[in-house]
Amino acid sequence: MLHVNDLTYRIGDRLILDHASFNLPDGAKVGLVGRNGAGKTTLFKIIQGDLATESGSVTLPRGMKIGAVAQEAPGGPETLIEVVLAADKERAALLTEAETADGLRRAEIEMRLTDIDAHSAPARAAAILHGLGFDAEAQKRPCSDFSGGWRMRVALAAVLFTEPDLLLLDEPTNYLDLEGTLWLYDYLGRYPHTVLVISHDRELLDTCVNHILHLDRGKLAIYRGGYTSFAKQYAEKRELTAKAAAKQEAERKHLQAFVDRFKAKASKARQAQSRVKRLEKMEAITTIVEDDVLPFNLPGPERPAAPPLITVESGAVGYGERIILDRLNLTISPDDRIALLGSNGNGKSTFCKLIGGRLAPMKGEMRTPTRMDVAYFAQHQLDELNPKATAYDHVAERMPDTPVARIRARTAQIGFPGAKADTPVSALSGGEKARLLMGLAAFNGPHLLILDEPTNHLDIDSRTALMEAINDYTGAVILVSHDRFLIEACADRLWIVGNGSVKPFDGDMDDYRQLVLSGELDPQKRSDKPQAPIASKTDERRAAAERRAALAPLRKKLEALENRMAKLTDVIGKVDSALADGTAFQKDPAKASELSRMRAEAASTLETVEEEWLALSSEIEEAGV
Repeated sequence: MLHVNDLTYRIGDRLILDHASFNLPDGAKVGLVGRNGAGKTTLFKIIQGDLATESGSVTLPRGMKIGAVAQEAPGGPETLIEVVLAADKERAALLTEAETADGLRRAEIEMRLTDIDAHSAPARAAAILHGLGFDAEAQKRPCSDFSGGWRMRVALAAVLFTEPDLLLLDEPTNYLDLEGTLWLYDYLGRYPHTVLVISHDRELLDTCVNHILHLDRGKLAIYRGGYTSFAKQYAEKRELTAKAAAKQEAERKHLQAFVDRFKAKASKARQAQSRVKRLEKMEAITTIVEDDVLPFNLPGPERPAAPPLITVESGAVGYGERIILDRLNLTISPDDRIALLGSNGNGKSTFCKLIGGRLAPMKGEMRTPTRMDVAYFAQHQLDELNPKATAYDHVAERMPDTPVARIRARTAQIGFPGAKADTPVSALSGGEKARLLMGLAAFNGPHLLILDEPTNHLDIDSRTALMEAINDYTGAVILVSHDRFLIEACADRLWIVGNGSVKPFDGDMDDYRQLVLSGELDPQKRSDKPQAPIASKTDERRAAAERRAALAPLRKKLEALENRMAKLTDVIGKVDSALADGTAFQKDPAKASELSRMRAEAASTLETVEEEWLALSSEIEEAGV
């Protein structure tokens, strides 16, 4: 059990935690939510003992093991599997000692290694690395071979491998692709100990946690259920608090009016004084004030392009002489919403560069309108913003010879009104930088908007605002994201990038999740056995309709049996009522005997009909309709 009691913490003059308290039961899966900058990561550091607080305490059971992803990703010559195995320090120390120990101590070491299941550790470590996107060959390569984002996955794998009693995860999906994210959902759902995870991923917060811990204006409140349940409870709480505050304010005005009117009259002085005391003791009810989230501005093209927007026939794309994607035969319409699926490294970014005009096809043909404007947003472009320039400066570069008032108005549209427009980029949060970059990318109303992981630095409310902006945008969208909620809310078509090509995926995100978790997307597994075709939703609906039609006579018979059962039950009820007082045989023995015979006959018939109904129900149920 984790107990956090009366924590107060400040950074300079800013109050981050204001007498905040909460308790976590053993085995709880808790999502920590709050606006960017609210202090979620600070709370993690306090729980881990890395920060001292002004007041309050954090109490943990003796011997409780806390695990969190290391802030610095591993980057040495050790292989990935070695890094993960080394994270279990007890196992590593015991194995080292076992090399020189003998006698009783050697036996004790072997017993302890058995207790902690040390001998299956390599298989467990490999399974976690595989789930996070590293195949068997990659696991044998040194960490230094991988980029920072991939090394952070190794750090995540290491902490998951140790299975701490309290697992602290800070935005774990930020450096995962969709496939790794889906695997993590499943892993956290089965994790045997307590989890506290900071996340803005609504799907994670709805499928992997059973409590939401909300941090707002220095206060902490815990809610039972996932994020959707929390949002409903929080909205109800806001409404009730607002009503209570309004009622209290009305009472306060009434009391004050009485005091102002009668405080000078001796006959009313005592009553007036008592009301003054009531006013002094009245604790103000603080209403829950929500900070407004500025909308994203994604203007569409002034003149929509005639369909199709892009056509690729027998296309191929790559770098130098190396082909990455081949056999491309695709069409994109002017209002398409397409999400790209497939593990990192399969060619999603390469495909986006082809469609966006940054790479030319190596063979085949790609046809586009003469004047097609493409906006391209990718997380790595955040580094291209001038850190010394302001949002106003960046907008002004795109609006030469334009009055200052118009430039400021356009800067405000992007999401930087007033003084915020004059804040240097270096002082902006990650979410604010992403908002600025996205606004600049879509500045001229593009025909095609390519978004590569647009949600990484956005909180939940900002992600909702982006979702609404994408749905309102009138051009075509290519979306690469690990955020399943965003994909399901915005994408009309799913394309899978893999096996050196891009193909439409004729299924939904549930189908894709099953593919990921089953390992069917693993090229090594696919080479040994053919993939079962995925039935389209249209085919599934047609098949279901055919089954319903075939079973219609059975359903009609089932309905007739139900009606007969109801009538027989009604007969038995009426007979029981007639015989209930016990005098029927005395008043009219012949009629009572007849009623008894009718009841026995009806009961026997009802039993037969019920058996027939059960058999028919089972037959229909087994047919799957």
